[in-house]
Order: sequence, then C-alpha cells, then structure tokens
Amino acid sequence: MSDIFTLAWRDLRERKARSFLTLLGVAVGISAIVALMSVGFGLEYAVTAQLSEIADTIIVMPGKFVQGKGYMELGKLTEQDLRDIKRISGVREAAAMISGMKTVEFRGERRIVEVIGIDPRETSAVFGDVVNEEEGRGLRESDHYTCTIGHIIAKDYFEHEINVNDRLKIEDSTFRVVGILEKQGGFRSEVDAQIYIPERDAKQIIGNEISTIFARVIRIEDAENIADEIEERINENHKTENFAQALTMGSFIKQLEELFSIIRAVLLAIASISLIVASTGIMNTMLMSVMERTHEIGVMKAIGARNSDILSLFLFESGIISVLGGISGVMMGVFGANVMSVALKSAFDVEIPPVIRAEVLIGGFSVALLVGVVSGIYPALKAARMSPVEAVRYE
Repeated sequence: MSDIFTLAWRDLRERKARSFLTLLGVAVGISAIVALMSVGFGLEYAVTAQLSEIADTIIVMPGKFVQGKGYMELGKLTEQDLRDIKRISGVREAAAMISGMKTVEFRGERRIVEVIGIDPRETSAVFGDVVNEEEGRGLRESDHYTCTIGHIIAKDYFEHEINVNDRLKIEDSTFRVVGILEKQGGFRSEVDAQIYIPERDAKQIIGNEISTIFARVIRIEDAENIADEIEERINENHKTENFAQALTMGSFIKQLEELFSIIRAVLLAIASISLIVASTGIMNTMLMSVMERTHEIGVMKAIGARNSDILSLFLFESGIISVLGGISGVMMGVFGANVMSVALKSAFDVEIPPVIRAEVLIGGFSVALLVGVVSGIYPALKAARMSPVEAVRYE
C-alpha cells in the first residue's frame, strides 16, 4: 500500500497544474456547502434567539393565515376580549394595541408611518424586557400628546434627524418626542419603523378598534394551553369559529424551524451543482491520466502488477485529490461563512453570526471523499482491465 501511495503521489506531482485545478473544483464545491449551511444555521439562530427572549408572549390577532394569501383579518378585537384574556388563569398581564397608518409631519416633510396606541401602564406586556429607550424615557400614565419613536423613524425616515423633545405632527395633532427606542432589527425590525403614543390619544386619532392583544403567561410551559383557551373565549365572544388566532412563540419557532429546513435544503441543492462539476472534473482528469499512462500500465502488468494493484493506484490518486480538496474546502467554507456574515452586516445591517457545526464540517469532508472515490471508479476500472500486451504496444 505504501508503494501504491508513493506512486499515486508522484503521478499527481508530475501533473501539478491539472491536479491543482481538479482539487480546486472539489474545494470550491465543499466550501459552498459549508459556507451556505453555516449562514443558514446562523440565520435560524439569529431569529429563534430573538423569539426565545419573548417565549412567554402570546400574540392574539382577529384573523387567520391562509396559504398563498397570507394573513386575512376577520374583524377587530374588543375591550371585552381584553378583559376576558386578563381573567384567564396563568395570564400574568395583557395589553391591547391600536394601530393605523397615519400621515406624520416633521419640519414640513410628510411620511406615512404606522402609529401604535398602547396604555403606558401595560407597555411591559408588549415590549417585555427586550425593547428599551436609547434616548429619553418611555411613555407614562400622565402623558398626553407625547410619543416614543423607533430608531429608523428617528435617524433615517426624514431628512432631518429627530431628537428627544422635538415635535411631530400626527394627522392634525402635535406630539412631543419623549423617547427614542433602541434599534431592534431582525424579527423585531417593525418596532424600528413605528411611533408609539398613549392609548387615549390613539383613540382620537386612530379609533377605538383593537388590532392586536399581547398576553404574557406566568409559566412558559402553559402557553400552548392558554393560547387555546384564549381562542375559544374570543370565538365565543364574536360567535364565529376561527375568528381569532393566538400565536405562541413556541409554535412560531417550530414553524420557522420547518421553514429554515426547507431553505437549507434549497441552499444545499444549489451548492451541490458545483460538486457535480467537480466530480466531472475528477473523472476527466483520471481518464486523461489513464490514456497518458497506458504504456506504463502495460509495463507494470508485465512485471507482475495485478488488476487490483492498478485499480488501487488510480483510486488512491482520486482519493488524494478529494481528501486535499475536502480539507481545503472546509477551511475555505469557514472563512467564506465569516466573510458572508460581515458582508450582510455591512450591506443590510443584519447581524447573522455564522454557526459552524461539526456535522457540517464532517459531512462536507465526507462528501468530498465520496465524490472523489466514486468519480475515480470508472477510470480505475478502465485501467485495471487493460490487456498488458496491447498496453505495452501503445504509443
């Protein structure tokens, strides 16, 4: 075996350029798989980590998700719905949210912005501990015609940057900015583009209809059962089946995990195309090597080399290419995943940490080895089955 390995290594070194290009094809294919899968796992981690921070939250909406059509609103929630939710055993707190798209004016410039009305005493039910003020303060019970604004609204929405104590005109009413929220991004990115005002002011500007109710449970493990009870109570109030949908973060995370599995499968399929090309490259290289060394194969057989020896020699050659390509591809993939993460952060201001999993690295290397061996089988068999007499006479 050591002699066969030495011969295989010598033959590859004699054809450096061809061997390097074939090895590079394998490395590129494996690096694409490792990089894309690592970024895919990173995207799942980034989203689910944010959702896990509010795992005790149930979001109640008057509608349902229809496949192919998205969310369909069936009506509006009422104060009675909110009172009933607060009375359910296991609910720590609940808050209603009034929302609407309204014209907001700042220094003569107008934009359409989503305005949210909430009771200042119940903001913890909506924000929890994960959304805080970057500047200024939050809304207070005594506030009237004041607002807190998302980071994008403050920094990017208008030509001039909005600061604490600046005035905004929402429809026909003037509001004083008392706080600017920290930048959220990711799953909570909608917070960055919203304006929050006291509920009593919102009822005058937007109306009394409740668009969403947030409920926080005492025990996270009870969330699913409480969500079912919330849906049952609200459906009874509105005398309509499936009127409300109560989404727990746990069920939402499961749905997202299924979605990310599909995304990773698609990314894997795309990256596998380069492996098919690499496989073809290995086979082409080995076939050319067999043709060039036909005379050498005949001499080896004439002095006693067996078919199995010739077969092993060419399989070793393809194996060496695939092993080196696999190692290089894994290292390139790790580097590429980090580069993609930095690029996404720079281009879209989205932080997606690459999640490098051992099974991805081992799987990538194993696939490289498998591709090399499988691609080398046909050329190796072709070489092993040569007639020694015809091979020696070959020029």
